[in-house]
Amino acid sequence: MNSGKMENEMQLTENSNVRILAIETSCDETAAAIVENGREVLSNIISSQIDLHTVYGGVVPEIASRKHIENINYVIQEALDKAGLTFQEIDAIAVTYGPGLVGALLVGVSVAKALSYGLGLPLVGVHHIEGHISANYIENKELEPPYICLVVSGGHSHLVKVEDYGVYQVLGRTRDDAAGEAFDKVARAIGLGYPGGPKIDKIAKTGNPQAILFPRASMADNPYDFSFSGLKSAVLNYLNQCEMKGEVYSQADVAASFQQAVVDVLTEHTMLAMQETGMKKLAIAGGVASNSALRQAMQDKCKEYGITFYSPSPILCTDNAAMIGAAGYYEYCKGIRHGLDLNAVPNLKLGER
Repeated sequence: MNSGKMENEMQLTENSNVRILAIETSCDETAAAIVENGREVLSNIISSQIDLHTVYGGVVPEIASRKHIENINYVIQEALDKAGLTFQEIDAIAVTYGPGLVGALLVGVSVAKALSYGLGLPLVGVHHIEGHISANYIENKELEPPYICLVVSGGHSHLVKVEDYGVYQVLGRTRDDAAGEAFDKVARAIGLGYPGGPKIDKIAKTGNPQAILFPRASMADNPYDFSFSGLKSAVLNYLNQCEMKGEVYSQADVAASFQQAVVDVLTEHTMLAMQETGMKKLAIAGGVASNSALRQAMQDKCKEYGITFYSPSPILCTDNAAMIGAAGYYEYCKGIRHGLDLNAVPNLKLGER
């Protein structure tokens, strides 16, 4: 690291303008962003691979890794160009190092380490879920810890107490399938294809959410934990019974009834946490947080209980680098630095370093 950058770090104050170049490659989006002071997004570039993976019905890790290698340099340069900045005007590099697909993570981590070494810039490794939580800071400038955050995505379902920036208490997590994973599997089963979340959300608007009574799982030993494998199995059993009986089922009704079951569980567990912790601020995050039924249900419940509700725009719910830049800023301000031995950790737990 050059001496000028070290002096800048030592003189960091709340009024300093810190520009973070953030990189996100945990799954199938190659993303780079420039974030200033944790909440101002100067650029946010996302190169999606959805079309590539749709034909396979889900993400193929090897294909995802190869496409990241092809796209990453172009995406980073586009992020700089859109922000009107050069590498010399960047203060630190932030990168997702887990959890996620190990091959995909390695691409982003390797590029971030190369930039850190070549430019003499501090390197900050960021937890992917922490990034999702931090997405709420970008459009909700007034939001500050402590608060409760529900993180729901393709790989994660977490109910988290955000005690401070970078300080988390996980109240509940999924015991099996994450909510987003269940959406993808049910969508495939009823012939909607991949990605399942937005397709179920769309068709559910024309269906009857009360048409089929699917189960809502609850864990006796931890009421904040989630389980969606039984719900997924119930949907598959319903479809199989219809097929065996020669009955025609309504795609829209199945989608709407399944979605309602997921939304009911998520809102019930979250509201229980709000009541028992006494928190009055709730945020949601992750890909499933863009689901219109979930957002409406949470909004309604928060209004009923006098809770202030925060949610990122849908583009910030899916994987993106702006959220990594937001999280990276607060880690940077706390003095968190990683060396060139930083590695991808595909099963990294929230709160681990």
